[in-house]
Amino acid sequence: MIVTIDGPAGTGKSTVARRLADSLGYEYLDTGAMYRMVAFHVVSKGVSLTDSSAIEAVAEETQIDFRNGDAYLNGTDVSGELRQPDVAVAASMVAQIPRVREILVQRQQEIAVGRDIVCEGRDQGTVVFPKARCKFFLTASPEIRAERRLGEFTSQGKKVSYDQLLEEQNERDRRDENREVAPLRPADDAELVDTTELSIDEVVERLKSQVQSKL
Repeated sequence: MIVTIDGPAGTGKSTVARRLADSLGYEYLDTGAMYRMVAFHVVSKGVSLTDSSAIEAVAEETQIDFRNGDAYLNGTDVSGELRQPDVAVAASMVAQIPRVREILVQRQQEIAVGRDIVCEGRDQGTVVFPKARCKFFLTASPEIRAERRLGEFTSQGKKVSYDQLLEEQNERDRRDENREVAPLRPADDAELVDTTELSIDEVVERLKSQVQSKL
């Protein structure tokens, strides 16, 4: 069974998806990490984020692999670099390019073939796996989302201000929701879950119950 979990940053979807997969004994696919890997590769090569053709070429040559929860770009573990604020911003810009999305959507679909898997991202239930049996869309207030991301960066020893995070988050939401290809929105048949006042465990149990009811 394919389970999709979509939503904007800071809603807890990565942690929820990973824990849900572990609880169900399913595999886990972080599709956002795939876009961040392409973005990191683009930035590392000094390619302009406004040069769509060059970015498409980088996406074509980017080899993506996941091993024991770590992300490998062309054979190198880049897990630690992918959550940097500048990489997240670049990923949102890269994700607007239709050809990049086409490349990564195909790879995501190939990975999921014949597997019980929880796929987390922004277009999993609408574009990548429209026929998935279980779809969820997580939301939370903008302020809570920014606070959560601030806590994440602080725990990693990274210095970033709440106001900066909130501003970047709102700008990314605007880009993601208004892009022409695969805009961020819940699938018509997705269950909406507001995580503002819920713990991670509460969200996981709620989603797990829904998945098990469809087995």
